[in-house]
Amino acid sequence: MKIKKGDNVIVIAGSNKGKKGKILKVMPKENKVVVEGVNMRKKAHKSKTKGDPSQILDIAMPIHASNVAKYE
Repeated sequence: MKIKKGDNVIVIAGSNKGKKGKILKVMPKENKVVVEGVNMRKKAHKSKTKGDPSQILDIAMPIHASNVAKYE
Protein backbone atom coordinates (compact mmCIF):
# COMPACT_ATOMS: atom_id res chain seq x y z
CA MET A 1 0.00 0.00 0.00
CA LYS A 2 1.29 3.43 -0.88
CA ILE A 3 -0.76 5.34 1.69
CA LYS A 4 0.09 5.56 5.37
CA LYS A 5 -1.53 6.66 8.59
CA GLY A 6 -1.73 10.45 8.72
CA ASP A 7 -1.82 11.01 4.93
CA ASN A 8 -4.45 13.38 3.53
CA VAL A 9 -6.65 11.58 0.99
CA ILE A 10 -9.68 12.18 -1.20
CA VAL A 11 -12.34 9.54 -1.90
CA ILE A 12 -12.51 8.85 -5.64
CA ALA A 13 -15.32 6.26 -5.75
CA GLY A 14 -18.47 5.28 -3.89
CA SER A 15 -21.16 7.18 -2.02
CA ASN A 16 -18.60 9.41 -0.27
CA LYS A 17 -16.94 10.49 -3.54
CA GLY A 18 -15.22 13.87 -3.26
CA LYS A 19 -14.84 13.90 0.53
CA LYS A 20 -11.40 14.65 1.95
CA GLY A 21 -9.89 13.50 5.22
CA LYS A 22 -6.92 12.14 7.10
CA ILE A 23 -6.21 8.42 7.40
CA LEU A 24 -6.78 7.21 10.95
CA LYS A 25 -6.01 3.50 10.49
CA VAL A 26 -4.56 1.25 7.78
CA MET A 27 -5.38 -2.46 7.49
CA PRO A 28 -2.96 -3.85 4.87
CA LYS A 29 -4.07 -7.51 5.16
CA GLU A 30 -7.66 -6.53 4.31
CA ASN A 31 -6.53 -3.71 1.95
CA LYS A 32 -8.78 -1.21 3.76
CA VAL A 33 -8.35 2.19 5.39
CA VAL A 34 -10.33 4.27 7.89
CA VAL A 35 -10.63 7.92 6.84
CA GLU A 36 -11.68 10.68 9.23
CA GLY A 37 -15.26 11.81 8.51
CA VAL A 38 -15.87 9.29 5.71
CA ASN A 39 -18.23 6.27 5.72
CA MET A 40 -19.75 7.22 9.09
CA ARG A 41 -22.12 4.81 10.86
CA LYS A 42 -24.14 5.26 14.03
CA LYS A 43 -23.57 2.91 16.97
CA ALA A 44 -25.62 2.78 20.16
CA HIS A 45 -23.47 2.77 23.30
CA LYS A 46 -25.26 1.48 26.39
CA SER A 47 -24.28 2.96 29.74
CA LYS A 48 -22.16 0.75 31.99
CA THR A 49 -23.00 2.51 35.25
CA LYS A 50 -26.13 4.20 36.51
CA GLY A 51 -24.67 7.72 36.29
CA ASP A 52 -23.42 7.51 32.68
CA PRO A 53 -25.93 8.33 29.95
CA SER A 54 -26.48 6.07 26.95
CA GLN A 55 -25.33 7.64 23.68
CA ILE A 56 -25.39 7.22 19.95
CA LEU A 57 -21.86 7.53 18.54
CA ASP A 58 -20.74 8.26 14.98
CA ILE A 59 -18.00 5.82 14.02
CA ALA A 60 -15.87 5.91 10.84
CA MET A 61 -15.96 2.52 9.14
CA PRO A 62 -13.24 1.18 6.80
CA ILE A 63 -13.37 1.58 3.01
CA HIS A 64 -11.33 -0.18 0.36
CA ALA A 65 -7.92 1.38 -0.28
CA SER A 66 -8.53 1.52 -4.03
CA ASN A 67 -11.30 4.07 -3.44
CA VAL A 68 -8.92 6.72 -2.05
CA ALA A 69 -6.08 8.76 -3.53
CA LYS A 70 -3.45 10.96 -1.92
CA TYR A 71 -4.44 14.61 -1.74
CA GLU A 72 -1.93 17.38 -1.15
